[in-house]
Amino acid sequence: MSATDSTAAIEAVFRIEVPRVIAGLARYVGDIDLAEELAQEALVDALRQWPTEGTPRNPGAWLTTVGRRKAIDLFRRNHNLRTKYAQIGRDLETAGPVSFGLEDAGGDGIEDDRLRLIFVACHPVLLLHARVALTLRLLGGLTTAEIARAYLTAESTIAQRIVRAKKTIARTGIPFEVPGEAERAERLAAVLEVIYLIYNEGYSATAGDDWLRPDLCAEALRLGRVLAGLDPADAEVHGLVALMEIQSSRLAARIGPSGEPVLLFDQDRRRWDRLLINRGLDALGRADELSAVRGPYTLQAAIAACHARAIRPAETDWAQVAELYEELADLAPSPIVELNRAVAISRSAGPEVALPLIDQLVALGTLDRYHLLYSVRGDLLELLGRHAEAAVEFGQAAVLAQNSAERDLSLKRARSNIELDRETG
Repeated sequence: MSATDSTAAIEAVFRIEVPRVIAGLARYVGDIDLAEELAQEALVDALRQWPTEGTPRNPGAWLTTVGRRKAIDLFRRNHNLRTKYAQIGRDLETAGPVSFGLEDAGGDGIEDDRLRLIFVACHPVLLLHARVALTLRLLGGLTTAEIARAYLTAESTIAQRIVRAKKTIARTGIPFEVPGEAERAERLAAVLEVIYLIYNEGYSATAGDDWLRPDLCAEALRLGRVLAGLDPADAEVHGLVALMEIQSSRLAARIGPSGEPVLLFDQDRRRWDRLLINRGLDALGRADELSAVRGPYTLQAAIAACHARAIRPAETDWAQVAELYEELADLAPSPIVELNRAVAISRSAGPEVALPLIDQLVALGTLDRYHLLYSVRGDLLELLGRHAEAAVEFGQAAVLAQNSAERDLSLKRARSNIELDRETG
């Protein structure tokens, strides 16, 4: 950027860099809240200096270096923390150049600050949902509102989970060190879930103007690949990597010329990245070699592979997709899995078979604030020629959608069905 960088541009850079900055600072100061405060103070310095001096070539390294210096100053000023300063201050002053690559982690086996902090935050003393919420907030860069939508939970509930998690870490004195191999295995499920949810937020953003957040997809995939190198014998790690590789192959085709969403059936499959598909299929094959029983991520990767193997939408093996969703529902039941299973059934057996399944989900009420429930119901009604009803469903989907691109798409489909109803009425 130039020396005329705006405040908005600087803050945008900060949002991209802040997860790695916090992870790096937390590694050195051993306190999550303090790491966040130091990162914010570094942002203040950036807002003061970058508009006149220009954004540095490596803004993340600049912010982390400033944060380290502020940590040294803090410990020097606080006479009650002389011991802490002696222990940490010398390390900070003698630390080498900041690197955000795969730097030496002191032989702990995790050579990535962010992945290391995910494992630290996923300590068993924290409840699973608290671990995931905290790491999504710190390292995924997700807001509490975005996390709440991902879990279909109240925003206030997520905020409380994050606060309690931080307090628990401080109260119990959880060490900021990488656990041994056995303890890492205990935390792996939470770590995988965090990476998975970071990816999902990038693949289909819950709010904002953009439907995709490719930076989150790329970061989640990078973390997954690092994790696969760390634990190459775990099938589900490879299953998750396979899922993200295959899904990432579609990113370029999911957005139209004006930034509008392009749904799966309308995508130009020639734009799908075959290299990523092949990498994903290889990772899926590795997962199947390691375990005869597929876990939830490997099952989802197998579903994605069904789409990836189909040159045209009509060639998709929807019966197999429906069977895989049934397996997934048995292993990890959720209303969203049932919603996706109903979509697969609508393609393999017809919308008239799938619509009662959707109506059951509507009656349960667990997804009554989930916009895609109404989009799917509208899609089935449209296929059945019930356009007036379909328009109502798409209208409700538009009301509930937090992402403006999805809202616009739902409104467009509602208007289209109103016109079709007039033509056929």
